[in-house]
Amino acid sequence: MTQVMKGVRVLEVAQYTFVPAAGAILADWGADVLKIEHPERGDNQRGFVNIGGVRVNPRRSPFIEHPNRGKRSVGIDISRPEGMEIIYELAKHSDVFLTNYRPSQRQRMRFDIEHIRAANPKIIYARGSAYGDKGPERDIGGYDGTAFWNRSGIATSMTPAELSGPLSQGIPAFGDSIGGMNIAGGICAALFHRDRTGEALELDVSLLSTAWWAAGTSIDMGIDGGEVTRNRMPKSGGNPGNPFMGNYTTSDGGTINLCTLTPGPHIRSVFEHLGLPEAADDERFSSAESLMANWEAASDMIRDQFAKQPFDYWREQLKTMTGQWAPVLDILQIADDEQALANDMLFEVESCDGGEPIRLVRGPVQFNHAAVETTRAPEVSEHTEIVLMEMGVDWDRIEALKELGAIA
Repeated sequence: MTQVMKGVRVLEVAQYTFVPAAGAILADWGADVLKIEHPERGDNQRGFVNIGGVRVNPRRSPFIEHPNRGKRSVGIDISRPEGMEIIYELAKHSDVFLTNYRPSQRQRMRFDIEHIRAANPKIIYARGSAYGDKGPERDIGGYDGTAFWNRSGIATSMTPAELSGPLSQGIPAFGDSIGGMNIAGGICAALFHRDRTGEALELDVSLLSTAWWAAGTSIDMGIDGGEVTRNRMPKSGGNPGNPFMGNYTTSDGGTINLCTLTPGPHIRSVFEHLGLPEAADDERFSSAESLMANWEAASDMIRDQFAKQPFDYWREQLKTMTGQWAPVLDILQIADDEQALANDMLFEVESCDGGEPIRLVRGPVQFNHAAVETTRAPEVSEHTEIVLMEMGVDWDRIEALKELGAIA
């Protein structure tokens, strides 16, 4: 893989997934990412044993691997002055400082922007937060389940009005991973700007702003028109006004999603692939206008047709249809999706427990069609001595810092 960030060093003082996911993307792209962790317990997320109701082996945790692959772990107790001195020395040799600690924590522990910039005036200072670095709630923490999913309006829009309450977020670290990609992109832009102008920027990405961008079309429409978009209760059939859009149930309980936004050019192809060639000549359905006017009758025909054959039949049958569609898959099914695998959407890293390699999802950007090549997430403090010696710290000082408990 082309290492577009080779030569860039990122100093990451962050935990959980949101901001560390940005470090993982940059590591995938070739950056040297130093993950600063508590010398004994490490990132708090290392202690998670139950994610979304699923048991996790701490020695083989995809929840750690996803946002931390490719990094080096340096065990430093940042609550100690001696530990912070090492942070400042590392900052002198780094291009980016990356954090998700709250403002009061950064000030108290002396790694806010003025303290890091005192060590390195040219460093890019990147912050991730729940609600942004300005305003009355800048010091309130949060997770993607609070700031991204619920407060943003996404939970409400995803929940059919008939239900008694909003749907909960069904995917762990959903907004975290999206937000991490946003931070990584912002860092690249800031580095480009510094290279062009010499100016070092500070940048902010919040989970709330990530959600607002992801839901931007609906938010913009709501503000302009005064209406809230809402999901509908699931059923087999077409969407109001367009029977070529909607979820249809197959004979064995699978689901095919039709998503032909502009049906006119595809009327004959869709009906022929569904085994309803005569419908394309029916004046009720032969034009986009008539099809939309008579969408309920067309939806009933299509629903009945899908119900005659199993899911795998329709996946094969619709391959040459010109209208847009997709099989509805679950998380396990997509791991074997031929198209996804052809585009290298999974890669492998070794496991700390010595077992089979762990398969991980690559970031959404691919350079020169190349697959990701990176290393597993580090164990706690795995690279402390190596990194400090690279920086010129002598062994006597390393031993002294260990005795103080400032490093591990």
